[in-house]
Amino acid sequence: MTIDLRSDTVTLPTPAMREAMFRAELGDDVFGEDPEVNALQEEAARMMGKEAALFCSSGTQTNQVAIAAHTHPGDEVICSPLSHIYLYEGGGTMANSGVSVRFVGNARGMFTADDVAAAINDPDNAHLPLSRLVSVEDTVNKGGGAVWDPEALKAISATCRERGLALHCDGARLFNALAVTGMDPQAYGALFDSISLCLSKGLGAPVGSVLLGSREFIRSAHRIRKRFGGGMRQAGFLAAAGRYALGHHVHRLAEDHNHAKRMAEALAQLPWVREVMPVQTNIVIFSVDGHSAAECVKWFADRGILCFPFGPDKVRMVFHLGVNSSMTEEAIRRIIIAA
Repeated sequence: MTIDLRSDTVTLPTPAMREAMFRAELGDDVFGEDPEVNALQEEAARMMGKEAALFCSSGTQTNQVAIAAHTHPGDEVICSPLSHIYLYEGGGTMANSGVSVRFVGNARGMFTADDVAAAINDPDNAHLPLSRLVSVEDTVNKGGGAVWDPEALKAISATCRERGLALHCDGARLFNALAVTGMDPQAYGALFDSISLCLSKGLGAPVGSVLLGSREFIRSAHRIRKRFGGGMRQAGFLAAAGRYALGHHVHRLAEDHNHAKRMAEALAQLPWVREVMPVQTNIVIFSVDGHSAAECVKWFADRGILCFPFGPDKVRMVFHLGVNSSMTEEAIRRIIIAA
């Protein structure tokens, strides 16, 4: 049995999710006539306390649409250097929107309201780009699935509003964060001008993300989505999977977190593991001594465990609904015996 811990994007639709997709009522979403898409957008917006939502093909698309909707060419986005929008979206922030980035924060991808305030450019200085948008990622992928402190987010939100900047959340694994903090989703949503909510990672849908915001913002985002590639016509099959994920897969995320913590405890015992980043959610990142990340990934693969190189000496494992408790314990058993 191969145990795939490369990412929580490798999940397959469950039988019940497939049934929901099969039974989806379809229409042409470009005409606004797909009932499943409309229902998904309404339910996601209501869940997070937002006025409207837009179904998109991926988290990268929702992030890039949001950046374009909030900014103008020549503006600047304040974010962590570990941000997905900077590292893993093909340079889209610059190529799609023509904006620069200003880095703030620490080694786990977090920053403070004071960091934001210090990074805002003087709007009267024509030599500098206009600071227009702050973007946070919750949880922080490169930070080992780190969860933002709600109080820090509240302070950043207040600073953005005081200084006239928009605040965007790359919520690729947002419900993993909420499972840890217990914060009410609508109270969380109220902190942000826009939220990218991914359905195809921890929630297990095959495709799709939802962009959330005000009605005016989503109207602008809809036009930008058209420019970035258009609509998906009879997208109800995919939207039905997203609706099922929101209704059935949010409550179980704590299981993935427990599995990740069990694995982190086991990895910390290995002599060639130098450090395991603190585990809060479903991601385990560890550094190794005496071997490259690629060599370690091959060592795990030879034992039927798939993981992902995350730097020259770092390896990532991600737990998801495709890996249950018995599979987690089996993976740990193989590692301990082989080590």
